[in-house]
Amino acid sequence: MDKKALKKKILISLCLGIGFTAISYYLMLPAINIYDVGFWFYLAAVIFSFSVPFLFRRGGTVVNDKPRKIKIVNVGGKEVHGKLNFVPIILIAIPVAVVLVGSLLSSQVFNAKRYASVVNIKEAVFEEDMKEADEITNIALMDSASAELIGKNTMGKLADNISQYEIGYRYTQINFRNNPKKVNNLEYADFFRWMNNRDRGIPGYVMVDPVDSKANSAEYIEFEKPLKYVESAYFNDDLMRKLRFEYPTKIFDFVTFEIDDEGKPYYIVSCMKAKIGLFGAMDVNEVIIFDPSTGESQLYAVEDTPAWVDTVYSGDLAVQKYNWHGMLSGGFFNSIINKVGCKQTTDDYGYITIEDDVWYFTGVTSVTADESNIGFIISNARTGEYIYYAVAGAEEYSAMNAAQGQVQNMGYKASFPSLVNISGEATYIMVLKDNNGYVKQFALVNVENVNIVAIGDTQEEAIKNYRELLVKNGVVTPPANNDPEPEDEAVGAAITVYGLRDIVIGGETYVYITTSDGNIYKCRVADNEKIITIDIGDILDIKYIETDVEGVFEIIWFDKLYLH
Repeated sequence: MDKKALKKKILISLCLGIGFTAISYYLMLPAINIYDVGFWFYLAAVIFSFSVPFLFRRGGTVVNDKPRKIKIVNVGGKEVHGKLNFVPIILIAIPVAVVLVGSLLSSQVFNAKRYASVVNIKEAVFEEDMKEADEITNIALMDSASAELIGKNTMGKLADNISQYEIGYRYTQINFRNNPKKVNNLEYADFFRWMNNRDRGIPGYVMVDPVDSKANSAEYIEFEKPLKYVESAYFNDDLMRKLRFEYPTKIFDFVTFEIDDEGKPYYIVSCMKAKIGLFGAMDVNEVIIFDPSTGESQLYAVEDTPAWVDTVYSGDLAVQKYNWHGMLSGGFFNSIINKVGCKQTTDDYGYITIEDDVWYFTGVTSVTADESNIGFIISNARTGEYIYYAVAGAEEYSAMNAAQGQVQNMGYKASFPSLVNISGEATYIMVLKDNNGYVKQFALVNVENVNIVAIGDTQEEAIKNYRELLVKNGVVTPPANNDPEPEDEAVGAAITVYGLRDIVIGGETYVYITTSDGNIYKCRVADNEKIITIDIGDILDIKYIETDVEGVFEIIWFDKLYLH
């Protein structure tokens, strides 16, 4: 090849290679990291782009069937024949070979014990570790689908924002000031709305109370300073592009939106590294806390992550790591053939907050078991800690079916449950949703006896009904009560109804009766539904007890003496 032709090929190679490398990096945003499989394929593509002019070398006009003879057509349409140049092909094959060999040497086939030891499992006693619950305030009973629905309804009330922004489906479970919340920032609806509102930025986010489960349990909150870098932005305002340019070597796992205890927004970015070989047992080793308003960020080791951060490990990763432990402790081939001692999680998980942390909850079942759990695990979403409880019983989907069976005439569907301690009994708690996705009722199902199912319109009612069923079925004995019965302390009187008012407290309806002397008498409708039949001017014979509020008394029995 003459020097002129060589220079021409070199120039073409540089133009193609540099152009492809720059454009593909800007669009694909690969991590420049040997532990990332995608990096090696990106490297192979870059080598190919530089090698295109050198893939063939001209070899005369003789046509034969030798494997190294390739017929090509030049720009002028004239047929010529040439030989493959194997040097660039070998260069392209090297990163592909690295992926193949690295994946094999990092695989579970050769490293089963190492995969199984990625996590340490602490065992604990459920009744001792989990406090007995009277009211469930630390569990996100509402699932993400319901949160998305309620969030969209909240957005529908914001006329100024609904046409320019949208609220997505990916809510983050956080513990905000010791209360479970689900949060999700607004996003641009499309490219043109990003162009129109780029200077304005993302103005706010939606916070949903997953414990309340009411249709109005979401609120829209505006940021003090709008967000510039978000996932729905474009070009250099795109969140992932900003992160990649700041951290070109980091392997990003997932990004979550959170707020700190002061309500300031951040993106929490988990960074991965292989624990086995080149590509095996990918796990979180660092965390980026990114301020989407200013573009500033800080990198932390996992153990140094601030306590207000809730999600470092995703639920999917937490489940996968436990399954490595449960399935591979006896070796790879045991997990495939004999399956002795193999166990795995059920295929979904819920959330629970303990102190200031969010934990994932899921059941553990033997791979040979049918619709039953041998225990449960909870995993800390920030620290990666695991705790195992050996509580045998029905698996979550069996409990969901049992709850749905109680309301089959309504057609309600159960959400994935969580685990609570009610009267010392391991208990599934879940919400029941209608076809539109709204929460309608609460359900509790006993883990060991799936036939014990309690339903209630409110959480309090469901727990009360469940405790009664535990006593009725002989699971627990009723606590001794040496206190006098309310009837023993009750006072009899005749009163004239001067005023009436209905008030809902904690999901329960109370009727408040005012008399001419200014005293107030209340009666819970659930205790005596006849109370709703009274009217102003009626004279009632009642028995009542005092309450903690002066001038307010509770009716425990009544009868009508005179109807107005």
